[in-house]
Amino acid sequence: MTDADDNVRYDQARYVENGQYEPLLSEKDLTRVEIDEGDDGDDSPLPDDLTRDSLELPELSEPELVRHYTRLSQMIYGIDSGPYPLGSCTMKYNPKFTEDVAAVPDGAVHPDRSEESVQGTLELLYRLQDYLGRIGGMDAVTLQPPAGAAGEFVGIRVAAAYHEHNGEGHRDEVIVPESAHGTNFASAALGGYEVVSLPSDDEGRVDLEALEAALSENTAALMLTNPNTLGLFERDIEEIAEMVHDVGGLLYYDGANLNALLGRARPGDMGFDVMHYNVHKTFATPHGGGGPGAGPVGVVDELAPFLPSPRVRTDGDASYELFEPEHTIGKVHGFHGNWLVLVKTFAYIARLGDEGLTDASAKAVLNANYLASRIEYDVPYEPFHHEFVASAGDQDAADVAKRMLDYGVHPPTTKWPEIVPEALMTEPTEVESKDTLDRLAAAFNAVAAEEDATLEDAPERTTARRIDQTSAARSPRLSWQTLSDEEE
Repeated sequence: MTDADDNVRYDQARYVENGQYEPLLSEKDLTRVEIDEGDDGDDSPLPDDLTRDSLELPELSEPELVRHYTRLSQMIYGIDSGPYPLGSCTMKYNPKFTEDVAAVPDGAVHPDRSEESVQGTLELLYRLQDYLGRIGGMDAVTLQPPAGAAGEFVGIRVAAAYHEHNGEGHRDEVIVPESAHGTNFASAALGGYEVVSLPSDDEGRVDLEALEAALSENTAALMLTNPNTLGLFERDIEEIAEMVHDVGGLLYYDGANLNALLGRARPGDMGFDVMHYNVHKTFATPHGGGGPGAGPVGVVDELAPFLPSPRVRTDGDASYELFEPEHTIGKVHGFHGNWLVLVKTFAYIARLGDEGLTDASAKAVLNANYLASRIEYDVPYEPFHHEFVASAGDQDAADVAKRMLDYGVHPPTTKWPEIVPEALMTEPTEVESKDTLDRLAAAFNAVAAEEDATLEDAPERTTARRIDQTSAARSPRLSWQTLSDEEE
């Protein structure tokens, strides 16, 4: 063993002692294992640079292995560890009973089985389509998209197909408020549209004069979140819908904030023509990270013929079948979508029922308003619903976030939306108790009272401290290197 290796092991031991580092298995008690070429003695058919005569494997006892993974789990903060108030991202606790439902052996059906042999599966999908349609005020729903952003893209492609079918392919613009989720801009651009950015008015809502100026015969759609990214309800939503429809455009609903409306208002009743559902935000399924998740899309009747294929329908006699919509945009995901995520969505909605969903939205709004009333940072826009955006004022929002980690809680979303200086975008969700909210407020307020020098050096108590996030994103290191490797 070289001096460099000794130094690496010394550093690892020091970090383990301080509870700040856990070595990889490849760094622990390695034993060299010779590789047998086989009875016939033939060389490997692989190129020489892809073969080796021996390799090093960790020689660990069962307790050592268990403790390794336990320590790793303790180094990570997740929604099962504590509150995760990321505004807009909606990272809420997923009830474990949905995992039990998804693990039922009868649910493990092969997607290539005949329709006759999977009637229970098709019935669940049909009922989920119906649930989501009634919740959103939509006439038809597809369950295929594998994530919310994929749902956005599907909604945009459905809108494009609708306009093309009506001989209005010249519509090449999608209007997006400047406070919208970044995926709205990306989905519109990916769908082939020019993106027209729409400024907010002094109250943080859609500027009607700016909207009127942006609308034209080239408008394909306006993408809107309601409540918006500031947690504010668009009070002029019916007028907005009328303005968009008057020029022949469609109104698209980003379902990110639907959990503020459950059981109380429906996008379809406001005049929206197409919407996607973020089932991880609203119905407590795992956060897909682009997939494997689910981002169903709902539409009004006149857009239903353009939905992806297949969809599920019934003959009214307890028999279910797959069918292809008349002018479908085609298939956007294998088979029927991410089946087990959809099972969890169905289970959550069915367990809560009408009263439970209505209660969930009430608690989401109550929790956000309670937390905002307890923190000492300024909240410039109100009244809000399930989330709010505070301003860190003279402090740097990113520094505030780093320091909150030292108080044992996850920070809110920072620096966005940009219309609030040093934004702290916070969404406690409906699942958190008053005690948890009080603990969150105490962390906010403790950081608010601290000096910049303290914040700039934070976090002090986490496994990883300040990392160069820009370099990590632009120049990722895709293979593991020990310190000794780097020195060589």
